[in-house]
Amino acid sequence: MASRGSGPRVVVVGGGAAGLIAAWRAGSLGASVIVLERNPRLGTKILISGGGKCNVTHAGTVEELLRAFRANEARFLRPSFYRFSNADLMTLLADRGVETIAREDGRVFPASASARQVASALEEAARDVGARFSLGQAVTGLWVEGGAVRGVRSDAGPIAADRVIVAVGGSSYPATGCRGDGFAWARDAGHTVEPVRAALAPIFLDPRPPAEWAGVALRDVGVRVRCGGRVSARRRGDALFTHWGLSGPAILEISREAAELRERGPISLELDLLPEMTEEALSVRLREWASANPGRRVLGHVEELAPRRLRPALLAAADLSSERVGAAFTRAERVRLVAALKGWAPGRVAQIPIEKGEVVAGGVALDEVDPRTMASRLVRGLFWAGEVLDVAGPVGGYNLQAAFSTGWAAGESAAGATI
Repeated sequence: MASRGSGPRVVVVGGGAAGLIAAWRAGSLGASVIVLERNPRLGTKILISGGGKCNVTHAGTVEELLRAFRANEARFLRPSFYRFSNADLMTLLADRGVETIAREDGRVFPASASARQVASALEEAARDVGARFSLGQAVTGLWVEGGAVRGVRSDAGPIAADRVIVAVGGSSYPATGCRGDGFAWARDAGHTVEPVRAALAPIFLDPRPPAEWAGVALRDVGVRVRCGGRVSARRRGDALFTHWGLSGPAILEISREAAELRERGPISLELDLLPEMTEEALSVRLREWASANPGRRVLGHVEELAPRRLRPALLAAADLSSERVGAAFTRAERVRLVAALKGWAPGRVAQIPIEKGEVVAGGVALDEVDPRTMASRLVRGLFWAGEVLDVAGPVGGYNLQAAFSTGWAAGESAAGATI
């Protein structure tokens, strides 16, 4: 079960983005590498990323990528992002026959739009440098003695190793095998685990949206989270109604802050359906429309401003009759309609399901891990990489890049580290 390398014995726990890169880098430096993956196949999360098209990274400079993360996370990621950048990743993939393209929004995908091609290329790269894989083998814990890692414990018994890289992901999408095991192992090893919350997750509403709203897409809307009577977080982008609430890029990106705010008390979600217009400008537009169309019903103009299926709810929020015509459209009604279009609350936030998120926030405390090497500051020979760390970026390939970069640093360090 060892690789062809004659260097240190390295066990990589987890065969996802971070684990595959770690195995490839460690193996290329001569380490004897075995990857233990509880799933029957590798790269499960890679395969579902980007709707199966795999948004592998984000274009731009390293500093531009780092600015997408919170300040403490960016400081931690900076060394690994420079050591294995988005450009390095694309070169690795190109060398394996996977060409990539950057969209206008900076998101980078394989030209084939195939996540499977990406996962296969990374697996082949690791196998070519001698890494071996044991699939369907669950690790049950770390084997630590005398302040140093000695290997791992698995359902097939203990596996000895000189170094262990934990790259098991977080606890989002548990069906992919990410069940939060790494957090428990970290605590057992003496690490602090920062509170784990949903990030890049849909938001469930109460009451649930009417069935006819499901699938209604909102293009370039403002999203606000209101907590304790004040707006505490905001985003702008696309949103999508689901059977349970709201999803889409803007919702996913605000979900982390919403989850944090929800711990303080009830929160509500507001939608600005016309963020490019001020309330004053919208009021003028409605007044001018009413003057020019005295015999037409106001609801006809509402349909021009918002999706048709949402019309009854918006009129109800504005306390406006569907029969109201321009000539009878009062100033008070105009004020209420402006308020509805610029700050509609489709329901209170009922749940932000961590298991539905693309990633989680929280995890192994960053100050207990060396950002240059991903080595534990508490246990010799132990390394952490990927989503198990307390890092969570926005939608757009940032989180996969964080997994690739931290995995690369962990693999290189584990292969050359001295105990």
